[in-house]
Amino acid sequence: MKKILVLGCGGFIGRNLTSYFSKKKNIRLYGTYLSKKPNIQNIKLYKHNILNRAKTDKLFKNKDVVINCAAITSGAKDILSKPYIHVTENNIINSIVIESAFKNKIKHLIMLSCTLMYKSSLRALKEKDLNLNDKIYPKYFGGAWMKVYMEKMSEFFSSISKTKFTIIRHSNLYGPFDKFDLKKSHVFGATINKVLNSQKFVKILGKGSEKRDLLYVDDFIDFVDKAILKQKKNFRIYNCGLGHYVSINTLVKKIIKISKKNLQIKHEKSFNSLNTFVKLDFNLASKELGWKPKISLDNGIEKTIKWYKSHYKKY
Repeated sequence: MKKILVLGCGGFIGRNLTSYFSKKKNIRLYGTYLSKKPNIQNIKLYKHNILNRAKTDKLFKNKDVVINCAAITSGAKDILSKPYIHVTENNIINSIVIESAFKNKIKHLIMLSCTLMYKSSLRALKEKDLNLNDKIYPKYFGGAWMKVYMEKMSEFFSSISKTKFTIIRHSNLYGPFDKFDLKKSHVFGATINKVLNSQKFVKILGKGSEKRDLLYVDDFIDFVDKAILKQKKNFRIYNCGLGHYVSINTLVKKIIKISKKNLQIKHEKSFNSLNTFVKLDFNLASKELGWKPKISLDNGIEKTIKWYKSHYKKY
């Protein structure tokens, strides 16, 4: 029986992963949460702060697979006004996780990266297209280099251990249990909230011309499952995205249409939005893991709206 530990299962990604693995046979599932205990079946939960190194080392003992979803996250407002909040603690968390996996001879460690370090591009980017000599978007600088450091740390420890490392450079994820709070959510969750709770118009921060590669969380979970089962190399970095991007203006129009609301769009042009555009080439994951996204953006919007309405009484 495989023992899987999910760190940060109280958050969006961790919650969805543990809900999935809790239904699978031949898995003994463990998870950590920081504050509010999530309601998940068939799992042994620990209230735990990863920054406590001694307890983290103890928690890792006799586990086969560790998936690190523990992180400090928030939306565009914080990235613009307080970009440092995603750097220091996340660096420490990642370092402790990687070293604890090494000490405890974990068979497989899965670490979540991102696309912040990629330069905006009109074509879908491959993993090898990352050029660390390219100028990183200023507001992403700290967070991007934090992720690059994590990737290099993983590569280093994979070279001195038998632990298998998977680095997932995923695009913008959305779906059930996402953050929908307007102060902390990303653009998708914030837009769902705004559209479903608006009567006459919905406000967009900035011009809405920036573009995002949006992936429904179930496709991401399928990716993780396939990486655990099929990855052969000791260290691998994979892109994980829908493969094409959509402008924020188009996204808002889609959500309005699918929600069957009659709303006008207003732009708060004084807001300096993060005007970047990256879409991912996932051919490496398709070739090695047999993975490709199955859920279209329209279908994902429908699923998320349905979930939101069932979990939020007032909308």
